[in-house]
Amino acid sequence: MNVFNHFQSKLNAELESLSSSGALPAGIDASRAVVEPPRDPSHGDIATNAAMVLAKPAGMKPRDIAEMLAERMRGWDEVTEVEIAGPGFINLRIADAFWRSAVADLLKAGIAYGASGMGKGRKVMVEYVSANPTGPLHAAHARGAIVGDALASLLAKAGFDVLREYYINDAGAQVDTVGRSTYLRYREALGEDIGTIPEGLYPGEYLKEVGEALAKRDGDKWLGKEENEWLPEIRAFAISEIMGWIKEDLGLLGVDMAVYSSEKALVEAGAVDAVMETLEGRDLLYTGVLEPPKGKKPDDWEPRPQRLFKATEFGDDVDRPIQKSDGTWTYFANDIAYHLDKYRRGYADMIDVWGADHGGYVKRMKAAVKAVTGGEGDLDVKLCQLVHLMDGGKPVKMSKRAGTFVTMRDVIDSVGKDVLRFIMLTRRNDQTLEFDFKKVTEQSRENPVFYVQYAHARCHSVLRHAEEALNGADLSGTALASVVLDRLTDPAELGLMKLLLAWPRTVESAAEAHEPHRIAFYLGDVAAAFHGLWNKGKEDTTLRFLVDEDSELTMARLALVRATQTVIASGLDVIGVEPVEELRA
Repeated sequence: MNVFNHFQSKLNAELESLSSSGALPAGIDASRAVVEPPRDPSHGDIATNAAMVLAKPAGMKPRDIAEMLAERMRGWDEVTEVEIAGPGFINLRIADAFWRSAVADLLKAGIAYGASGMGKGRKVMVEYVSANPTGPLHAAHARGAIVGDALASLLAKAGFDVLREYYINDAGAQVDTVGRSTYLRYREALGEDIGTIPEGLYPGEYLKEVGEALAKRDGDKWLGKEENEWLPEIRAFAISEIMGWIKEDLGLLGVDMAVYSSEKALVEAGAVDAVMETLEGRDLLYTGVLEPPKGKKPDDWEPRPQRLFKATEFGDDVDRPIQKSDGTWTYFANDIAYHLDKYRRGYADMIDVWGADHGGYVKRMKAAVKAVTGGEGDLDVKLCQLVHLMDGGKPVKMSKRAGTFVTMRDVIDSVGKDVLRFIMLTRRNDQTLEFDFKKVTEQSRENPVFYVQYAHARCHSVLRHAEEALNGADLSGTALASVVLDRLTDPAELGLMKLLLAWPRTVESAAEAHEPHRIAFYLGDVAAAFHGLWNKGKEDTTLRFLVDEDSELTMARLALVRATQTVIASGLDVIGVEPVEELRA
């Protein structure tokens, strides 16, 4: 049961009744009238803004609508108190018996608890990572990979039909540079002294591996050949090798992409030419001269006619170049074609997860999606800010293999994929994150992943000891769902119950906002509430989970422990982290 949806349905029924009776205007739009937790928990268990949002369309005072609604709500069986606050907000307190009875649904559902039909099977594509195939993934890529993957799982939990996709940027100058750099390392593998890596080529040691693999496959086949002969073959070989590493590293991180889409294949299929014809047909392209960047005139800037896209008609700040003066398409043109391809595959809802350095690209891409889909496509871009790698407060040195950065595999090898995944979600994606190798492996309350995993392990420990003490009693969720919880009356027990029962709403609100970090935050709150209850039991023996000679109370508390373990496991599953049953020093 989604507690908040339950009361939302009751509110909607009351509003329909008031409308039918003439107390509210017929056909009034009540879609903005919602039920949610009050900002201040001391005000009650749930609140509604119904009177506030209906006042203007109804032509009434908010307080008058609130009085009508409050009178009806006082007749709800689950409600013990109704209060009108301020100009018309309504706060409700819900009977303890309601919360206790709702725990049974949680226990019956198991780890599936929180799954929602909110998405109604609507198709959505989440495109993430999409790193250029120029080298191994670095630590900053990990953040985008985790945010995108957790978001995809979150949307699936909320009932959307989700496709995970990686866009391989295998066209353009960068991959040509990879091909040339690989050729140099290939010559080195065949015994040639290549000297200092020329400026403009990639110096990373990792390309030695690619060069050696090419030499092993082809021998001296490419020596002495002209560039136009070897570049296409060697470029393709290098991209294949590097994408193999990338896929392997993503696998180690627990990321399984459904589709790897090729920019090169898209261009060769004529998709860019086709999308330009579409824009031309809608009179959205013209030849013009752009102003200098930011109103300045750099020394190397010169006014030149270019083919421009009318991005300003769709919310962008300036019109954007779509074709260079030499007749070749810009990267932007390729990206428009790719997003139109997404739309034509049935994905009107698109989410792209990008690095922070692409922030200036967001408006133009959103404008382009509106233009080529006739306003039917929707693009949401999640920008991931920088990750500062530290070890005991000191910056981490670069990887020997990469030469210029710390690879994602270095981090996974050091702390494990579960720690990495959880920590990357302990900040909003648009906030800078500090990842300290020492701190994220400490067993302390200040380490959020440890704190949550410790709560799950504690639950497992309690249930394991209970099984032994109760001679193998069935303590599964299904069995404990039939236990009466009336004996659970302590505020800490009821507070934990209410928090656990907020899990379905947390899933829906996080999915609606496209914010997977909310799941990590929520799990931290659950862990804190459970550890708090545990500590109360240490100080007050009557609050212990296992109470000698009181099997009824013991079983009720074990049901609450099982519910806590279930919700933590459900939340960790969404963010791709394995729950642990035992923590080792």
